[in-house]
Amino acid sequence: MTLAAAVAIIDDDEPVRDSVSLVLRNYGFRVSPFFSATQFLSTLHGEELPSCIVCDVRMPGLSGLELQKELAKMCPMIPLVLITGHGDIAMAVEALKAGARDFIEKPFSPDRLIASITAAIGETQSQRDEEQETLRLAARINELSDRQKQVMDLAVKGLSNKEIALALKISPRTVETYRAWVMEKTGARNIVDLVRIAVRLEGRHVSSGAEQGHLQGGAGREPT
Repeated sequence: MTLAAAVAIIDDDEPVRDSVSLVLRNYGFRVSPFFSATQFLSTLHGEELPSCIVCDVRMPGLSGLELQKELAKMCPMIPLVLITGHGDIAMAVEALKAGARDFIEKPFSPDRLIASITAAIGETQSQRDEEQETLRLAARINELSDRQKQVMDLAVKGLSNKEIALALKISPRTVETYRAWVMEKTGARNIVDLVRIAVRLEGRHVSSGAEQGHLQGGAGREPT
């Protein structure tokens, strides 16, 4: 059975805190209520991180916007939904630009809040899954030899096997062998898949044989 998502509710107004907690528990969430942002931050070390945080904007001590800044430093991947009874457009814009997933004015319907939390958790999980896939692909690329990376780089630039062979001073048959290794290692089904992978990894500083020089020699045991 999948464990229900955990949601932290932070609001100094006890009736609001209790009513929101009740609604979310009835929907199936595991809820941890807090009366202040400071109290919540004190629990981040050593306890399970929530899947989403619902926080009032205006509270004594640390405000919701100030909590947002702390979360950006401590655990930026936890989605934050801000709620307020005194919101304005400028405040909402500031919060959303800083990374808040939603900004909801009180009073709000249970369905509105639940939809916001569900969307925030889903988007964050998708981002995590995408990051894990990117890391997996980067690790596979890093397992390639310098020569294999050179062939991959030239292939995704649109060069044919014959053109790659001329650039690297190896035979077209050897290029075919390298390309087959690259496709198998990356899991690419065709050159379009390989291009997508290369674009996805662009900017992650994955080492590249082509960047080191197209005319460089390959690894010891591989054909040249």
